[in-house]
Amino acid sequence: MSGNLHRNRAGGGGCALCRVILLRMRILLPVAAALAALLAACGPEPRPAAPAAEKKAAAVPRPPDETASLPRTNLVDSAVVEDHLMGKSFMPGGTVGRYRKGKQEYEVFVRKLASPLDAALLLPDWQKALAGAKLVPAYGAYYGDDNGRPVFVFGKGPWIAGIAGLPEKDVDPVARVLANGLK
Repeated sequence: MSGNLHRNRAGGGGCALCRVILLRMRILLPVAAALAALLAACGPEPRPAAPAAEKKAAAVPRPPDETASLPRTNLVDSAVVEDHLMGKSFMPGGTVGRYRKGKQEYEVFVRKLASPLDAALLLPDWQKALAGAKLVPAYGAYYGDDNGRPVFVFGKGPWIAGIAGLPEKDVDPVARVLANGLK
């Protein structure tokens, strides 16, 4: 039979068996491709998306009130800032204390992060954000200008902390008390 098969193909007519196989392949191949595409598109049903407010609340927990870590001397009041501590987009929320000594007013800010590395990674952002930022080697801190206001910022372990509004000559004693209160 194989001899007839070849002779018929060479003659251009082809054998009946070959025509049947080709016809079935032409019909079955597109059906198989469609079925494969349909099965590939099937999957688990998508879950409904959570509202944006729920996502944000779940992603960013409210920062704790760290008022106990702030220096007590000259403290007027304190507040917890939900996000962007000191108005900086790179800062998470934290605690800010307002202080008054005579006519001089300033703020102290703190935030305890998950690790010392997390706190250390924020310092270069502060360096970029402060105009004329200079390194203060004794603290591993930066002192510079933030929109006309002097800012001193440093890390201590998992803490990022700073003082805003004091001239450089007045920062050291406040920074020492603040650093000693960060446990």
